[in-house]
Amino acid sequence: MQVEAFSGLLAKYQDYDMSPGAEKLDKIEARFNQPWTTYYFIVAENKNVGVIRVVDKKDGSRKRISPIWIMEEFRGKGYAQRAIQEAEKIYGPDNWCLDTILQEKGNLHLYEKLGYHQTGQVEHINDRMDIVFFEKD
Repeated sequence: MQVEAFSGLLAKYQDYDMSPGAEKLDKIEARFNQPWTTYYFIVAENKNVGVIRVVDKKDGSRKRISPIWIMEEFRGKGYAQRAIQEAEKIYGPDNWCLDTILQEKGNLHLYEKLGYHQTGQVEHINDRMDIVFFEKD
């Protein structure tokens, strides 16, 4: 599901070293087994339409969303927004961080609409993409 959801972005940006669309199963399984990680299916229309992963080390550090995805045929329906809002209800609305592709304006709009602000940190990945970092206090 993860590989399929990120396949379009992987083809577009060719970030084979870091894209969730290029991750091997053992790396995904290792993250799944981290004690501070929880994955939630995003369910709509009686289907798993996506996933959100919440990292909460419960040590005062920022909670992290990484990654979140919606399957292509279900995008643009507000599911990602609602999933983030639900995560914030469970874990508290403050002290979050996440990152996304700077060139994906829809992602930037979503996170800013939800109260996240850019930190000013940008990581250049290749000629096609940069990663921008967000926080919510």
